[in-house]
Amino acid sequence: MNKELPACPVETTLMLISNRWKVLIIRDLLNGTKRFGELKKSIGTISQKVLTSNLRSMEEDGLVSRKVYAEVPPKVEYTLTETGYSLKPVLDALNSWGTEYQKLFQ
Repeated sequence: MNKELPACPVETTLMLISNRWKVLIIRDLLNGTKRFGELKKSIGTISQKVLTSNLRSMEEDGLVSRKVYAEVPPKVEYTLTETGYSLKPVLDALNSWGTEYQKLFQ
């Protein structure tokens, strides 16, 4: 993966998980492999086009692997790569911070 990355590590991380959809996809895949329809259902308001686009981008970045089964209708499964799983502490920190922030307004 020879790509030009920002000098700042925080900027690099944000570039890889740059939108809420990618964060939610990672959140759902931390629990294990999921099919496209399962991801779409669990995320809820994401369109098929946006989910496809984000999954392709995450695959190119090495965060997600895609396995296609030769059957009709086609079966495709998505799994976090080792690099994708390494974002777990980042999501855990976001979860902790969000929980504390919510307490301020309850």
